[in-house]
Amino acid sequence: MEQELLFELKGKVAWLTINRETRRNSLSQTLITELTRQLALLDEDKRVHVVCLTAAGDKSFCSGADLVTSLEGGDVAAAAANFTGLLMRMARLGKPLVAKVNGPCLAGGLGLMLSCDLVIARNDAYFSTPEVNVGIFPLMVGALIYRHVGRKKAMEMALTGRRVYADEAEGLGLITRAVEPERLDETVEEYLEGLAEKSPVALALGKRAYLRMADLPFEEALDYLAGQFACVVGTEDAREGMMAFLEKRKPRFQGR
Repeated sequence: MEQELLFELKGKVAWLTINRETRRNSLSQTLITELTRQLALLDEDKRVHVVCLTAAGDKSFCSGADLVTSLEGGDVAAAAANFTGLLMRMARLGKPLVAKVNGPCLAGGLGLMLSCDLVIARNDAYFSTPEVNVGIFPLMVGALIYRHVGRKKAMEMALTGRRVYADEAEGLGLITRAVEPERLDETVEEYLEGLAEKSPVALALGKRAYLRMADLPFEEALDYLAGQFACVVGTEDAREGMMAFLEKRKPRFQGR
């Protein structure tokens, strides 16, 4: 059988490619489990400074759950828990996670996309939660949609299942940038190269702090982030970065 998830290491960048093009890159339980496993391994891999998630072909980034396998039976609650476990694994990844969206992104696919830190998409791609059209409702991904757009827009997406094209999605805050299809590769590479040169320890501490801070009351958030700032400034990379700035040279970060 063809591998459902491809892995490639290019310098400091790990590429994960959903490889189910004939099934519109839909999510099987096997794929979800393997993606969760790979992210856990990459979190511990010192060679990797940034991770890029994309999909095979250009017909779809991810069309959500594979309805064929879903209708074959099985434990629905266990399958849902497997998916939410993946979303939490993505959120907790101590490295920048970039989505290269090369086609439409639907249903559970929005969960993958929104769990990434940065999302670069073709401007002809669209985003949709069409579950309502088949008698379901976008539930788990709703936790992410609500955290990225306002309530009215989130409810519009959930209740109508309408398509939100990339330019509008950028304006709503669903994605980072919408670019012309011919500029997608170049733009993603620019982001990845820039991120790969940053201090990995600063990015890890910063991501963890932002995740923890997100739902804190304002004053608690400030106090918490002040403490985290002291942790970041105390790292060897921070000292190296400040010294390099004073000496007008490029820093040599060691991830410590």
